[in-house]
Amino acid sequence: MTDDPVRRSHGWRWLGLFWVLVILVFGGGAVRLAALGPPQHSPVVQTAVADEPPAPVEAAPAIAWSALQTRLAPGLQRYVDPNLIEGSAAGVLPKIGPDGLMPLRAYSRDFNRNETRPRVALIVGGIGLSNALSEQAIETLPQTVALAFSPYAARPDPLIERARGRGFETLLAIPMEPAGFPMNDPGNRALLTGLSWTENAVRLDWLLARYPGHVGAVGGIGAMRGERFAALAEPFSRLQIALADRGLLYFDPRPGAGDPQRAWGRTADVVVDDPATRSEIDSRLAQLERVARARGAALGYLGEVTPVALERVAAWAAGIEMRSVVLAPVTAVMRRPQGAEGNRPQGAEGSRPQGAEGHRPQEDAARPTNRAETASR
Repeated sequence: MTDDPVRRSHGWRWLGLFWVLVILVFGGGAVRLAALGPPQHSPVVQTAVADEPPAPVEAAPAIAWSALQTRLAPGLQRYVDPNLIEGSAAGVLPKIGPDGLMPLRAYSRDFNRNETRPRVALIVGGIGLSNALSEQAIETLPQTVALAFSPYAARPDPLIERARGRGFETLLAIPMEPAGFPMNDPGNRALLTGLSWTENAVRLDWLLARYPGHVGAVGGIGAMRGERFAALAEPFSRLQIALADRGLLYFDPRPGAGDPQRAWGRTADVVVDDPATRSEIDSRLAQLERVARARGAALGYLGEVTPVALERVAAWAAGIEMRSVVLAPVTAVMRRPQGAEGNRPQGAEGSRPQGAEGHRPQEDAARPTNRAETASR
């Protein structure tokens, strides 16, 4: 087969035309792109990083006493000073009054501040968990004993009303993470080491709003005394500051732990019911007296009310006057916080809280019926 020169010349012609078209197409596109210039990019919007504190939340407006009354059990209203409470999302919370009067002063029991005998004070906890035992405690124990109410009590209002009516100083038991946690469970509202202070503060507000009219709080519930929570300096200090800012005492149920650093109060010298047997309770009460004679004052803590404990405490208290020791309210043995400044509240060696000097509330229906009047007046 011979090669046709005419056919071969046509093939080269078409191939040449093809490459000319390719060059024109791509060359024209390049010229067009060069004329348009680089593409204009839309500006990048920078998203703000959440590294600034949120805007401050405005404080809730003051709630009138008439509105706060609806949040209190009718039987408790006459035992609560309307100047010493405020409304919150959690409920009614204690506060320092506009004239400086503190709940620890307003709800304290009268005591002769010139008493020279050794003072023994006792906190009895677990009130409210058993109605029968709680009623027995209120009826049989001397009114000088402080009653610590559990925040988990189902129907505490009638018991608190009876206790306040008889003249007891009352405390709130604050559950905190104990030794042996989580096997030892302080309940679903306890202050825990694994929570932030913001979360613990919400829990503390819930606890304080359970019922009003207390002189302060004790950091234990039953045999659980908050050892693990108290071992962390920062949250434990924040707890004390929060209580002090509301005019409340703090009692530490851990003997040997040292007195509170940031709140008025005291650390227990003796745990009376550890173990909770008849002979041990008698022995610990006798030890409490010895400490008081040696130091001038002593505080005992009984974590859980039981029939045996009530029997032994009542028998012990009946003869205490004959042993040259006086049973005193807890507000009469409180101590100044080591890290605090300012005046000493009434009851701590005879001085008064800031703003309370000369305070005498008006004689009206709003006045708490068991407000203590000092012996010096």
